[in-house]
Amino acid sequence: MPTIKEYYGITGPVPFLDVEISSDNRLYVDPHAIRRHQYLDPYARDAVTCIDTFLHEVTQSIIDGTPESLTRGHQLLKQFTEPWETRLGMAKEGFHGHGGGEVVGTWIWDVLNGDAEAVVQIGALRHLEHLPLFVEGVDRDITSDTTTRIIFSVLADFTASMLQSYPEFQADHHKVGTFDRQVWDRDSLSWQTRKVTLPIADGKALLLVPDGWARRYLLMSARRFYGTTVLSYAQLEQAVIDSNGKLLRTPKKVLRKRDDLREGRATNLSWTLRAIENEEDLIEAFEAFVASKEDPSEASDAA
Repeated sequence: MPTIKEYYGITGPVPFLDVEISSDNRLYVDPHAIRRHQYLDPYARDAVTCIDTFLHEVTQSIIDGTPESLTRGHQLLKQFTEPWETRLGMAKEGFHGHGGGEVVGTWIWDVLNGDAEAVVQIGALRHLEHLPLFVEGVDRDITSDTTTRIIFSVLADFTASMLQSYPEFQADHHKVGTFDRQVWDRDSLSWQTRKVTLPIADGKALLLVPDGWARRYLLMSARRFYGTTVLSYAQLEQAVIDSNGKLLRTPKKVLRKRDDLREGRATNLSWTLRAIENEEDLIEAFEAFVASKEDPSEASDAA
């Protein structure tokens, strides 16, 4: 299958992801990768604003706790539709493969307003990329679809700028079209309908994604959080000092066998709350760990 550059006859390096036009691509929009580009990229800054205002509205509705606010928060999460225009991810793994955006939104809501409410109430769950750490079923596929839908307006603006920069998108038989799409409005803090102009590739609208915004694996995945931050905290909590003053830690492979430390999002949540009681923020520690390991300009996959 041709990539975007091959389909349109574009040569040289491009600032957008050059993915295949007519098939799913195993790349996933990563909100944390976008966040790490925000200081150099105005589109990333706008995208982060959309992401953060959206999550703030949802979490604040839980903190407020009134019937009206809870209804609003739940409704905000039920508005997702499959963002197939990017050609990213696998359709069977995204919203469509999990019963639709309304079902996925309810998953997220039930966890945020249930088991993870304590994390929300104290403000520890600050960013969209924290959701995969605690919400069962929300991994790279759902995170990518959710993020794409929230930042759709920014991606449409980026695509419009690419149409200006690369006339190949409208040369020869190639066409563009105007479409009505649901977008998150960061000013009104609500879902709105906006007209967007997108290239049409292989008969379908195409939404371009800036290079570096998508990865094969999330920077902040549940497994990575567990294997690094959660187990490291448990090691320190259980550590003892021997007669020579040396700190002795239980090996992680031993801790993994404990019932209260078996890998899973329930363990991530329970130990995050346990650490909070001891005035330790594991989410913040994990973000620092990720920052120490990754260069935002690199496309390598996280371990």
